[in-house]
Amino acid sequence: MKKIFLVSFLIITLFSFGYSSILKITVDAAIHPITSEYIRNTIDRAERENAQLIIIVLNTPGGLDTSMREIIERILGSKVPVAVYVSPAGARAASAGFFIGVACDIFAMAPGTSTGAAHPVGISITGQQMDETMAEKVTHDAAAYIKSIAEKRGRNTKMAEDAVRKSLSYTEKEAFEGKLIDIIAKSDKELIAHFDGREIQRFNGETIKLDLKDEEILEVSMTARQKFLLTISNPNLAYLLLMLGLLGLYFELSNPGAILPGVLGTISLLLAIFAFQILPINYVGLMLILLAIGLFILELKVQSYGILSVGGIISMIIGSIMLIDTPIPELRPSLKFIIPVAIGLSLIFIFLITITIRAHARKVFTGKEGLVGEIGFAQSRLNPEGKVFVHGEIWHAEALEDIPKGVKVEVVEVMQNLKIKVKKA
Repeated sequence: MKKIFLVSFLIITLFSFGYSSILKITVDAAIHPITSEYIRNTIDRAERENAQLIIIVLNTPGGLDTSMREIIERILGSKVPVAVYVSPAGARAASAGFFIGVACDIFAMAPGTSTGAAHPVGISITGQQMDETMAEKVTHDAAAYIKSIAEKRGRNTKMAEDAVRKSLSYTEKEAFEGKLIDIIAKSDKELIAHFDGREIQRFNGETIKLDLKDEEILEVSMTARQKFLLTISNPNLAYLLLMLGLLGLYFELSNPGAILPGVLGTISLLLAIFAFQILPINYVGLMLILLAIGLFILELKVQSYGILSVGGIISMIIGSIMLIDTPIPELRPSLKFIIPVAIGLSLIFIFLITITIRAHARKVFTGKEGLVGEIGFAQSRLNPEGKVFVHGEIWHAEALEDIPKGVKVEVVEVMQNLKIKVKKA
C-alpha cells in the first residue's frame, strides 16, 4: 500500500512540474544580459526536466559580445540538444545571432529570412571607433572563434568566416546550399518532423537519436522580472528615465522639502543606471548632459542674457545624441525621440530657473521686510521722532529729516523694538 502511494505521489509530482519533451522560447530582441539569462535559464530547466529538444525562435540584429559568449558557452555545454530557428519570414539572425545559430546542434531558417553580417564593431568608452590595430585583433579573434565552432559542428567554415571578416549576409537558400544551416522549415512543427528519429552529433562528439514524435511543445515565457528588465533596457525608455531622474533631482535641490520629485527622480535615475549597464553607454555624452544641467544652474548665479541657457540646450542635444553609441540601431535611442525630449526638458529647466529668478527678485510682502517701501503719512511732527500711520497701523518712527505732520512718508528700515525709519515720500 505504501509503495502504491509513493508511486502515485511521484507521478502527480512529475505532472505538477509540467515536464515536457520539447521546450520553445522566442527571442525577438537584441542579445544582451536579459536575453542571455532567458536562454540560459531555459537550458537549465530543460536539463532538469530531461527534455528532448530546446527550440530558440530567433529574430535579432545582434548585440553584446559578452552576452553572446555566455549563451554559446551554455549551449555547447548543454545536456539537451538546442535548435535555433530563424523565424518568422523577414526575420534575421545577424551578428551575435549568427554566432549563436552556428553554435547550436540544429540551425534552421524559415523562408524569407537571413543570417550573417557578423563583423565585430567595437566602441571605446569615448564613443570613438577602435583604432585599426585593435579592430584587426578583435576581427581575427572573432573569425577564429566562429571557425572553431563551425568546424566542430560540421558547418561551412568558409562561409562562417566570410560572415565575420567580410560582413556577408546569406539568405536561407544560400545558407542551406552552402551547408551552413541544416534545414529550411516553414514552421517549428516541420522542423520537429524532419529531425524526429534522426541521429545528431553533439559538440562533445556524442551521437544521439532524437525521439520527437507526438511530443508536446511547451512554450516558455520570460518571467515578470525579465519582462520588466527587458522593457527598461529599451534605449528610448532608458534615456527618458535618465532625463526624468535629473529633472526630479534638480527640482528637489532647488526646492528642498518637496520630497516627491526627489523620490521619483532617484528611482528613475537608478533604473536608468541599470539600463546603461546593458546598453553601450558613451561617457562623453553623459558628461555633456551633466554639463548642460550645470549651465542651467549657473544661469541662476550669472546674468548671461540667455547665453548659458542656449549653451545648455546645445550641450543637452549633442550629449543625448552621443549618449548611446552603437552600430546596432535597436540599441540606441531614435533621433526622432531624442531631439524633442532634449529640447522639451531644456525648456522645462529654463522655465524652472526663470521662476526661481523672479521669486528671488520679487519684493517681500510679509513680515518686517514687507514694510520697507510702504507709503504712509506723519501723524505728528517728526523731529527726529514721532508717530506715523503705515499699513493700517500707527508706528513709532524716526525720520532722516524734519517732517511736518500730515506729510507722506516712505518706510526705509524696520529697526528694533517695532520702531521704523522713514523719509519723505
